[in-house]
Amino acid sequence: MKDFFRQNGALVLVAAVLLAAILGVVSLLLGGNTDPLSDLVRVVTTPVRGAAAQVSRWVDQADSYLTEHDALQEEVARLEQENAQLREQAREGQGALEENERLRELLELRERRRDFVFESAAVTALTSSNWESTLTISKGTDFGVALNDCVVTETGALVGVITQVGANWATVSTVIDTSTEIGGVVARTDSAGVVEGDFDLMGRGRVRLSYLPEATQLIAGDEVLTSGRGGVYPSGLVVGHVEEIHMDESGLTRYAEVAPEADLGHLVQVFVITDFDIVE
Repeated sequence: MKDFFRQNGALVLVAAVLLAAILGVVSLLLGGNTDPLSDLVRVVTTPVRGAAAQVSRWVDQADSYLTEHDALQEEVARLEQENAQLREQAREGQGALEENERLRELLELRERRRDFVFESAAVTALTSSNWESTLTISKGTDFGVALNDCVVTETGALVGVITQVGANWATVSTVIDTSTEIGGVVARTDSAGVVEGDFDLMGRGRVRLSYLPEATQLIAGDEVLTSGRGGVYPSGLVVGHVEEIHMDESGLTRYAEVAPEADLGHLVQVFVITDFDIVE
């Protein structure tokens, strides 16, 4: 209907005007007569003239409505585009704030650990299955990244260890991966153990602290750090916190279930420790 009046509205108006003109001429020619035929013409032409005028007004109103409707549609489209641009600016602003916060916390970490040399990298992929938990990052040997380098967050929380590396990429086996085996220590008691991946715990996003001394006193919430013993990995990286204490299958020794400090499923940027001072 909208397209019909837009394309044919002028024709309808012209037809109505011509009809009114013809009837007007007939009426004029017969206007001086008082015979019944003249009266009949007036009876017929009067409503037709009114109808023609009504059609003309209706066509004008319809054309005005369609014009306003098009203008409103254009305004809605403009506002939607403007709204999308504002949302994008808000996302960019939030990303900038998060980036600034990461850099601020990294500066604090650098102050605490002046022996660390960091290389920042973006997380480009996350792989999680029943058998592995890995990340792919955007830096490799071209940037000094090497096998067995530790990867941390901006706060110094352990993410994992480099297990594969190329020129401009590397694979990080996360702390919960079953291949993980790192010396650990309970910060409160200085009790040493081994942080190791476990098939059952990996599915719940947890890691195991095993081989603890028999007299070790553990409580939920104890902080677990890397021990640095052996010189392969740096000391003092936060692995996570003890959630539960269990007996192993033999019933002779205990192990702790540890929740990682790093939020492994939502990492955007990480930092590779490419060099550090060895503490014996």
